Formats: sequence, structure tokens, C-alpha cells
Amino acid sequence: MTISEFKKYFSTELSDIYTASESSFLYSIFVHKIVGFDAFYQRRFADQELLINDEKQLQKAVFELKANKPYQHILGETEFYGMKFFVDENVLIPRPETEELLETAILQIRHYIVIHHELQHHEESQDSPLGMINRKLKILDIGTGSGVIPLVLKKYFPEAEVHSIDFSEKALQTAKKNAAFHQLEVNFIHTDYLNTALNENFDIIISNPPYIGIDEEHEIADSVKEFEPKMALFSPTSDALIFYRKIAEDSKNHLKQDGLLFLEINQKLGPETLDLYTHLFSKAELVKDLSGNDRFIIGKK
Repeated sequence: MTISEFKKYFSTELSDIYTASESSFLYSIFVHKIVGFDAFYQRRFADQELLINDEKQLQKAVFELKANKPYQHILGETEFYGMKFFVDENVLIPRPETEELLETAILQIRHYIVIHHELQHHEESQDSPLGMINRKLKILDIGTGSGVIPLVLKKYFPEAEVHSIDFSEKALQTAKKNAAFHQLEVNFIHTDYLNTALNENFDIIISNPPYIGIDEEHEIADSVKEFEPKMALFSPTSDALIFYRKIAEDSKNHLKQDGLLFLEINQKLGPETLDLYTHLFSKAELVKDLSGNDRFIIGKK
């Protein structure tokens, strides 16, 4: 089978699942990954015969795609915030909304650092004790999954001390693999957050916890429910906000004064989620994503 013949085969076999543009996108990704040809070489060598092993791998990918397996899991990797991350069945595939959360977090943390640097300079000029200003930035990520949130933050704030919690040992193995790949140091902690008492204080708390209610399971696509960990998707109880209640309590007791909070939330529960934080923060707001859905809680203590 030549490359051009495989392209037609790929499109035909997946026509009931993907649009023509989606099929073309996936075809290009898999040929690049397995054969090593980018889009230019795919066109230039369209009549070249595929190696037997490459053809078998490509046909296997088509079979798995027809079974609705996410293409990122088939590849074993995905791109997120300009970085490559390994993913598997033990972690959620990172979504564009989480990139939006990080974009906001990075901008606000930079501002936070600038403000505190200026305050430190003023304190030094006054010969006053520096107190909390002269400290290393401490960040807590809750529900790390593949590690995208803490690793992106560590990349952008290399001097920060980043701690990241997850209940799944297998997810943490993937996160540690990603940390090793990017040569970034994050303190990954295996614990049941809902039953864990924090014993440190943090400048930043950030989380994309399980927030889908059990009653919403029928609304979730089979390709998500069957291939991504339910532990990372669904609230462990009938209370879809259970993680947000615990994060609110920990923010009250373990987020430093002027500290920042960044949460990804269930779009159906925006006002209810915000209500958990308004009385604890000097500023807490509900922020929409690029699709116009209530998606984030941003707070300053």
C-alpha cells in the first residue's frame, strides 16, 4: 500500500466518525509519528510503498480509532501549552480549557511577583524586615493527573517550589515520567486529598479536580467514559462540589494573605461554586472560557 492509498483507506474507514478535515488532521499526525514524514514529505512521496511494519501500525491505529479510542492515547502523547506530554489510560487528556486556566494563572502570578518584588525593594530601602516577601514562591496543585499544570508552572517559574497531589499512583507515574522528560522538579505527593490535612501554607493554589456530577454521566461521550479514568472525571460522591468545599477550607487556612487561587469548574455550577469563595477572598470572580461557558474561579485572598 502506498502512502496515498493509505490516505484514501484512512478517510474511508473513519468517515462515519470524523469529518474530512478531522480525518486529514489525524492521518497527517499518524503518518508523521509512524512513518516519520511531515506534511511536505507526505505529499512528495505519496506514491512510495509503506514498509510492512509501518503499514501494520497504521492499520492498528485505524482499528483503535474506529473503537473511539482517543488518538492521544494511541500515540501515547499529546501537545499541551507548547510542550509534549505522555498520556495513557490512567490520566485525563488535557483540554484547551486547562490551557486557558494556565494562561490566566501565569499572567497573574507574574503580576503577583512584580508587586511583591516592588514591595520588597521598598521594605529594603526602609531597613524593615522582609517577612513573607523574601520567600520562595510556593505552589500547590490538586489533582495532577499527567502533571501538565504543575510542570507548565514550574517551566515558567523555575524558582518556585511546586507541590502536586493525586490519589492515583498510576497517574503519578505518568506525571513523574513527564517531569523527567522535561527535566523539571515537582514534589509529587500520593494522597487522598479529601482526607488529607495540609500542614504547609502556599502562595498559589490551583486545581482542575473531578467535577462532573454522577447524574451527568449519561451526557459524557463514550470515547471519554470508556478510555479516560472515571476517578479524574466524576465526583466521588453525590456532591459534585465536594472538592471545591475542601479547597475552600484549605484556602481559608493554608493560602497566604494576598495569595492567589485558580480553579477549573463545572460550567453548570458556576454561581454555586463561586459562593464557596466570595466570603473568604478579597476578590473572587467567575470567569468564562473562550466558548462563553462559566469555567474558572479566580481569587485573591
